[in-house]
Amino acid sequence: MNIIVTGAGRGIGFELVKKLSSNFDNKIYAISRNLDQIEALGATNIMQFSMDFTSETFKEKVDMLVEEIDSVDIIINNAGYLVNKPFSEIDLNDLQNSYQVNVFAPFLLIQAAKPKMKAGSHVVNISSMGGFQGSAKFPGLSAYSSSKAAIANLTEILAEELKEEGIKVNCLALGAVQTEMLEEAFPGYQAPITPDEMAKFITQFALNGGDYFNGKILPVSLSTP
Repeated sequence: MNIIVTGAGRGIGFELVKKLSSNFDNKIYAISRNLDQIEALGATNIMQFSMDFTSETFKEKVDMLVEEIDSVDIIINNAGYLVNKPFSEIDLNDLQNSYQVNVFAPFLLIQAAKPKMKAGSHVVNISSMGGFQGSAKFPGLSAYSSSKAAIANLTEILAEELKEEGIKVNCLALGAVQTEMLEEAFPGYQAPITPDEMAKFITQFALNGGDYFNGKILPVSLSTP
């Protein structure tokens, strides 16, 4: 399988790359700003691509990446941008970066990869419980949570548009995971799930979830609601 993973340099994305690359029948296209941890793995079935989704050139780099791939079986849109600020302090740069990474980049990656996808291909968009309708909401996350709600809605739309071609599109709305991104936004907070634990679930869902779900936004969280 040819599998694209974004946000692959740390946290959940890095654990996903480790797990997916352990099957040497898989070829992993790992996208991240920082590739140091991925390089240290030394796996021959991991193709590394340095890319910053907040840069003006990211669309060109996405197109160049997709051109190198014969076919695309799975896309895991895991890259995320989280800013924790009161609503009155959110500026245009915060909004642009949040939506660029959390919405525009997945949109354009799927769009570029679509000609290389076939019946049975599976797109997994990683959202957040903060963007899940009816869940508990937290102050400071207006840019993050609203952008994660947008990628969830996009999932439903794309599933409808691509269903005749047999391409499945689903979304996982994750609860708190003890990632570097979470620690940076909420210093000292202890999440109940590790990146390794969450990556185990996402790996299995990416490989098998398309057989059972399409256009679904699935909460993956220990919290209620």
